[in-house]
Amino acid sequence: MNTNSQFMELDGRQTQLLDPELRRREDENRSYMMHLENRFLLLNFNLEAGRDTSAEAIEGMHGGWEFPTCELRGHFLGHWLSAAAMRYHASGDREIKAKADSIVDELAECQKENGGQWAAPIPEKYLYRIAGGKQVWAPHYTIHKVFMGLLDMYEYAGNETALQIAENFADWFYDWTKDFSREQMDDILDFETGGMLEIWVQLFGITGKEKYAALMERYYRGRLFDPLLKGEDVLTNMHANTTIPEVIGCARAYDVTGDEKWRKIAENYWDLAVTQRGQYATGGQTCGEIWSPKKKLGARLGLKGQEHCTVYNMIRLAGFLFRWSRDPAYLDYQERLLYNGLMSQAYWQSDLSHGFTSPYPSRGLLTYFLPMRAGGRKGWSSKTGDFFCCHGTMVQANAAFNRGIYYQQEDHLYVCQYRDSQTTCTVNGSSVTLLQRADPLTGSSHLASTSSAKQSVLEDTRKYPSQPDCLVPCLKLELEKDTEMTLQLRIPGWLAGEAVILVNDTEVYRSSDSCLFVPLKRVWKNGDVIRILLPRAVTCFPLPEDESTVAFLYGPLVLAGLCEEERILHVPDAAHPEQILTHDNEREWGSWKSTFRTTGQERGIRFIPLHEVGYEPYSIYFPVKSDQ
Repeated sequence: MNTNSQFMELDGRQTQLLDPELRRREDENRSYMMHLENRFLLLNFNLEAGRDTSAEAIEGMHGGWEFPTCELRGHFLGHWLSAAAMRYHASGDREIKAKADSIVDELAECQKENGGQWAAPIPEKYLYRIAGGKQVWAPHYTIHKVFMGLLDMYEYAGNETALQIAENFADWFYDWTKDFSREQMDDILDFETGGMLEIWVQLFGITGKEKYAALMERYYRGRLFDPLLKGEDVLTNMHANTTIPEVIGCARAYDVTGDEKWRKIAENYWDLAVTQRGQYATGGQTCGEIWSPKKKLGARLGLKGQEHCTVYNMIRLAGFLFRWSRDPAYLDYQERLLYNGLMSQAYWQSDLSHGFTSPYPSRGLLTYFLPMRAGGRKGWSSKTGDFFCCHGTMVQANAAFNRGIYYQQEDHLYVCQYRDSQTTCTVNGSSVTLLQRADPLTGSSHLASTSSAKQSVLEDTRKYPSQPDCLVPCLKLELEKDTEMTLQLRIPGWLAGEAVILVNDTEVYRSSDSCLFVPLKRVWKNGDVIRILLPRAVTCFPLPEDESTVAFLYGPLVLAGLCEEERILHVPDAAHPEQILTHDNEREWGSWKSTFRTTGQERGIRFIPLHEVGYEPYSIYFPVKSDQ
């Protein structure tokens, strides 16, 4: 077993999310999931099992990739079950668990009708076809989602029936693969396999049965993994989200078996995909689902930028690598993809009010791809007419945002992300509760024209007359007794100045060093308060191969310029293009805004955080020209 298993994430009901925007997204995600009817979620499974023999299209049935003639039909339900299980694990939501449990019961009935093993929404012959070299659209991908949903329902929601279905289903694969030669199996694995390796690892970890270890070896994709072990580039111009789930399977295999081979594959993959390749300001590296060439990203600023699925899965992979290494660079990466991927590509909501209107809808569900082209617009999908692969990762990604915030190893408590939240754990036999809230530095809690907040004159109204350009997380400890422990506080890579840490108003740390953990070891007392000041600023992020084409970030937030075409920005200092951006509409009510405008341009441009863009045309990258 991997010895890093003692380094534990504090997830589930140990950690409560308090951030209002992320909770809104969780609630919208739950509402969407509950809106989808079981009959239509299960339709393709029931059709395959002969339990639904409707002679015509049914009003309300799902379209797009879930339509009964699509070869990927049924893929979404596995994602839905995973999301429901994660939601229940995080919140104890009994209603969504009841809905999920009833779906699992129906899948058990489908499996019985199929002979006791097969539990997929597609026929077995799809796999026989790919074994014969015939083209079928990724049957393993669809089947993996079913397994994933079942095993998550077992691990997160305690559904024993789900595990039994998965084990019976796995028997079909054990029998089907046993007579293939290594070359034949390798040919099969050249068709997209999704996370099938991870499934066999999960089942081996849960049950310890050797047949799952055998399936792990059969699903070892040597044509990908062996070159990765040698450090060879097997990604350029290859489909991105085919391989990320496969490598996540390797990462999980290391956790379960401790075999260093699996860890090396995952680490080499990251080095090749991210470190050597470079990245866009958003954190992505792909266009049209394809890995871009190393450090040559500018030629691929298209409409089909980073795919939501790759964002979600790279966040997952970064989580494994962080647990192994404790390197906070992986946390910076996750943070950037949260804001500029997950939040920018799903559950957008307009903030217009007080009589202001827009010709566009007030909400956006999902944009499969994030446009990177100048003047691009996000393409928002429908609730039941599309069901792209990213609909699935969308419901998973938004099921529980309380993950990845806190970790613990013995008497070390790691604060990894700064989101309003609360976590509870046990340290040296003592119950420890850590409450995290960001100080808005506004001097007012008057948030809207309808609020009844107090109008007291507070020091911060004078201390911060303008946007303070600082994130200030505050941590409060609730202890049942004095407790010796070490708080490991993350200082992010986007730090723009000196980070300052105060304990009970006494300064204990000051440094401009970034992308590290600051350890605070002491005997902590009930009520102790830690205040962390993290200055942030607008910075420019050039393309790896072209420093004259830049994007702008405010801390971890990518800023989108609202314009319909490519615009050249004229800058007085070529080394610091960010100096042409200044705060714009910096405050509304009692909230500071992260919005900017250009200065010194013939035509000005407003910049807003990318995740706040709905239907407007926008640009992320701009050519800059020095006036010197």
